[in-house]
Parts: sequence; C-alpha cells; structure tokens
Amino acid sequence: MTGVAKQFALRLARTVDCFVASLLAMTAFCLLALPALAEDARTLAPQPPRGQGEHCVADTDFMRRNHMLMMMDHRREVLHDGVREKKYSLAGCVSCHAVKGADGAPVSFADEKHFCRSCHSYVAVRIDCFECHKSTPDAPQKSAVREQGNDAKKLAAYLREVKP
Repeated sequence: MTGVAKQFALRLARTVDCFVASLLAMTAFCLLALPALAEDARTLAPQPPRGQGEHCVADTDFMRRNHMLMMMDHRREVLHDGVREKKYSLAGCVSCHAVKGADGAPVSFADEKHFCRSCHSYVAVRIDCFECHKSTPDAPQKSAVREQGNDAKKLAAYLREVKP
C-alpha cells in the first residue's frame, strides 16, 4: 500500500470512528431524553375540565373519539324520527360540562375556556352547534316547592309574584 493510500485509510477509519461515536451519542440521547420530551408534548394537548356529574354517558376515550358521531345520530333521530332522548342531548352535555368564568357564571362558546372550544380550537375544527343551540346551561327555573318550602304564606307570595 502506498503512503497516500495509508493516509486515506487512516482518515477514513477516523471518520468512521467519529460517525459511529456520533451515532451512539444520538442513540443514547433518544433513549434517555425523548421519553421526557414526549411527556412534555402530551401536556401541550388540551386538558378539558371534567364534567360535573358522576360519570359521562359513555367512557371518556370513547366520547373523545365518537362524540361527533353520537351527536349527528341524535340530531337525525330528533329531526327525522321525533325521538327526544335526554341521555344524549346537547343541552345535557352543555349543563354537565359547563365551565365557570371569573364572575362565577358559565362561559359561552365565545370564551376560549368553553369545554367544547378547549379541544376544537386546538385541532382547528369549526363546529356549528351553537349557531342554533345555547352554549351555556339554562338557569334553574324558580320552583315554589324548592324556593318556598311548605310554608303556605311564602307559597301564596310566590304565586302572586309569578302570576301575570
């Protein structure tokens, strides 16, 4: 082997050694650091607040993936078949998943903290539910029994108040 060939072979061996060392360093970095980075990446996803009920109408993972299909199916049943099942109603979802603002009142869909917006804005999905439906729960209606108890005088005063 000539002197030039030996020098080339030595440089090539050093280059290969450096490449292998770099490859090993990158592999070690991936094995050690990427799980931590992946954990951080998961926290960047929206974390919508839990509903106020004991449990949802279906499993959380199922609802995340299929709520739109369930809502479209429910809409078809209501509009075309006249079936109004409260279990899968939009009003029920809005009531259970209402998020309160700084004033203590439920926020509307216009607010970024709204339960639906927390995910839909993140994935850039425009929903049109609230063009017709309310995005906040209905206020509880006054009830003579709940508000006044069984006191006859209070009940009579309540009836005078609500009588047109």
